[in-house]
Amino acid sequence: MILPVIVLATGWFVFNHWIEPEAREKQQPGIPQLPKTKVVELSVVDFEPQIETNGVVRSHNEITLTSQVGGRIVTTHPQFEDGAYFEKDTVLVELDKADFKTAVASAKSQLAQAKAVHAQEKTRSIQARLDWIDLGYEEEPSDLVLRVPQLREAEARVEAATAQLEQAMRGLDRCQIRAPFNGRVRRRMAGVSQTIGSGSALGSIFAVDYAEVRLPIQASQMRFLDLPEEANDPPVEVVLRDALDERNETEWNARIVRTEGALNDQSLDLFAIARIDDPFGRKSGMAPLRIGQPVTAKIPGKPLQNVIAIPREAVRQLSRISVVDRDSHIISKRSVIPLWENDTHLIVRDESLADGTLLATAFLVYTPDGTKVEILPDSSPEDASQVATTGNDEKID
Repeated sequence: MILPVIVLATGWFVFNHWIEPEAREKQQPGIPQLPKTKVVELSVVDFEPQIETNGVVRSHNEITLTSQVGGRIVTTHPQFEDGAYFEKDTVLVELDKADFKTAVASAKSQLAQAKAVHAQEKTRSIQARLDWIDLGYEEEPSDLVLRVPQLREAEARVEAATAQLEQAMRGLDRCQIRAPFNGRVRRRMAGVSQTIGSGSALGSIFAVDYAEVRLPIQASQMRFLDLPEEANDPPVEVVLRDALDERNETEWNARIVRTEGALNDQSLDLFAIARIDDPFGRKSGMAPLRIGQPVTAKIPGKPLQNVIAIPREAVRQLSRISVVDRDSHIISKRSVIPLWENDTHLIVRDESLADGTLLATAFLVYTPDGTKVEILPDSSPEDASQVATTGNDEKID
C-alpha cells in the first residue's frame, strides 16, 4: 500500500512544479497578434485591351462551275481535281465541238446568202432610181418604186444571219469552260465522256487571292474598337491562331476591312469581316490555312490611359479590394468598377487609387476597416504594369 502512495505523491509534485507552471504561463494573456498580409504597389499605367473572339476561315468567292451549253465532255484539265490549284482562264473542261462547228458553218452560209440578197436588192433600188430619172419624172420616186421595203427586208435578214453566226461562235467558244479566277477546286462533279446539259454543275471552286473570317464582336466590346464602316476607313489588325491545335504556335496576320452593319438576331453580336492575304502561303511560304478551319482571333482595342492593373488574387467577391496605408498599416476596403479584366488582372480607373498605393493580397475577409495589419517582409512585389493579356480577355460593363 505504501508504494502506490509514493508514486501518486511523486506525480503530483512533478505536475505542480514543472508542468502546471508552464501551462499557466501559456494561459497568461499576451500582446494580440496582428493580421499578416503581403502587399503589392500599384502603378498608374496605359493599357491596351485585346478582344478575343473566334471564327471559321471561308473563301470570299466560291461558286459552282457550270456549262452554258450541253454536250459530251472530251477532256478535263489535269488541275481540275479535288484540292488542285488553277490559274485564271485555264480551260478546265472541254466539250465535243463537232455539232457546234457545224452550227457555225451553217450560220456562215446563211449570212453569205443574206448578204447576196441584200446586194441584189440594193442594186435594184439604185437601178429603179435611174430608170425613174430616164423616164423624165421630176417628182421624187416613192419607196415602192425604189424597192425600199425589199431592201429593208434584205438588211434585216443580214442582221439576223449575223446574230445567228455570233451565237453559233459563242456556243463553239463555250465548249471550253475556263476558270474565272485564280482558284482551287473544292470538289469535281463531272468527268470525261459524261454528257451534260446547259447549266449542269461541273465542280465547286473558290478563289485563292485572299480568304475571310467572320468574327463576332459582343455589343459591350464595341466601345473598345474603331471598326471600319466605310471603304476608306483604316483596317484593324488581327492576329489569328489555330483553334484545333493549341500547341500550334503559328500566327496569321489579318485585317478587319468591314462589318456586316447589322446585329445578329439571336446573339446581338456584330460580325466583323477579317481578310487574310495569301491564306495558303503560296507567296509567303507560311503554313496554309484551310477553308472551314476554326481560328481564334485577338483584336487590339483602343488604349486605356491612366488606369491601374489590380492582380486578380487581391480581388474578393463583388470586386472588393483591401488597401493598406503606407504609414499606419491600417487597412481600408473598397469596391472597384473594372473597365476590363482578363485571367490575371482587373483594369480600373479610380481616383482614390494613386500611384504607389499598397494593395493587400491576403484574404482578409474577417478583418474590418481600420484594422492594423503586419506587412510580411521579403515579399516579391509584382510589377502591376506588366499586365498579362493572354488567355480569355473579357470586359465588364
